[in-house]
Amino acid sequence: MGDLIDQLRTGLPAEAVLTDPDVTGSYAKDMAGFCEAGVPAVVVLPRTVEQVQHVMRTATALRVPVVPQGARTGLSGAANAVDGCVVLSLVKMDRVLEIDPVERIAVVEPGVVNAVLSRAVAEHGLYYPPDPSSWEQCTIGGNIGTASGGLCCVKYGVTAEYVLGLDVVLADGRLLTTGRRTAKGVAGYDLTRLFVGSEGSLGIVVRAVLALKPAPPAQLALAAEFPSVAAACEAVRSIMARGHAPSLLELMDATTVRAVNSLTRMGLPETTEALLLAAFDTPEPAADLAAVAELCRAAGATEAVPAEDAAESELLLQARRMSLPALERLRPATMIDDVCVPRSRLAEMLDGTAVIAREHGLTIGVVAHAGDGNTHPVVCFDPADADEARRARDSFDAIMALGLELGGTITGEHGVGLLKKDWLVREAGPVAMELQRGIKAVFDPLGLLNPGKVLDPGLGPGEVLDPAAGGAGE
Repeated sequence: MGDLIDQLRTGLPAEAVLTDPDVTGSYAKDMAGFCEAGVPAVVVLPRTVEQVQHVMRTATALRVPVVPQGARTGLSGAANAVDGCVVLSLVKMDRVLEIDPVERIAVVEPGVVNAVLSRAVAEHGLYYPPDPSSWEQCTIGGNIGTASGGLCCVKYGVTAEYVLGLDVVLADGRLLTTGRRTAKGVAGYDLTRLFVGSEGSLGIVVRAVLALKPAPPAQLALAAEFPSVAAACEAVRSIMARGHAPSLLELMDATTVRAVNSLTRMGLPETTEALLLAAFDTPEPAADLAAVAELCRAAGATEAVPAEDAAESELLLQARRMSLPALERLRPATMIDDVCVPRSRLAEMLDGTAVIAREHGLTIGVVAHAGDGNTHPVVCFDPADADEARRARDSFDAIMALGLELGGTITGEHGVGLLKKDWLVREAGPVAMELQRGIKAVFDPLGLLNPGKVLDPGLGPGEVLDPAAGGAGE
């Protein structure tokens, strides 16, 4: 380890190399449960592209694994350290380098916090739509690594649709530039999209060119109460089938509604089995909300209450924002699943999750980005109770199996990381996995970048990734 630290310090300022075990240990993992974390040898906090290149050249020369990190708000274990690794924290690379209102782009470093970027572009009358729930803490680099989404995805799409180009430091320290700054561009293979969602396993993103949109009008919201999940999901089907384009369409099940009531005293009716929240940022949102309210009533809503102004909308949406804090109060720990299904199967997903909760004797609340079918079942449990923890993990797997049975995917926006690596094999199949291993071998033949995440089994010193074997080869 002495050689590693000495060589890192030749290209990094002293304060950028952290070796105190009490400090480095605090960088060991992200927010995912049931994911092992190793002990890093060192944590580095570069501020420049050249410093990142130095780290990767050193790691390659010494055959040391590197785990890239942002704010560590992830929920899949993708940022967890492995024993003896270099943790490469990019949070100090936090500059918004450029905002161009004509081209409608922003150029940023990976450590820029999502909310900081959103506020910066708003000063130019522009809008960066991807808005993960952790937007006040999560970084753009992390958002790119996991292809994150958010509440507005139903209308505006996910992170991948806003990344036009990247600067990426490869495993051997070379700098790769992908993509474009123009509105159009189809030159060659789309390497930019390959890196989005790769969870730091193919290269280190050090700069991003992001697409922006004109700032929309302030949105107005509606809250609709339903006597059943099926009725709420039928309303979702009707809203989407009629061609409406809500800026937000969120669903909360009865468990979540009651947890929010307990925490906030909002006074939501205890008989509510599902609460649907819709919002529009169109020029005439009141008309859109009135049309959606009628569809909700036709589907069986007992109440459908539109807001009259932005302040009232905020009050309605507060219930959705408090969902996770409210569920976290029910038991000492939570596991947040991330299964996306076709909108037409949404009711089956929620009803099936309720069955899983009963079968495993657990409390599982579900909040969903209903407009795009992305469900977040939240498993509440006590990790100190070994049996309850086992049942929590079993229920988590059962939920993913249900999602695949319904034609869905194991992750809509949280990524694979450590938590869902085995499930990726089930979803993708052997041909896709062979090709993905081949891609990994091209970009990272020594297997040093974020080993053990997504699909890489991790390599020992001097081993080279063998894509055909699905593991390490000599």
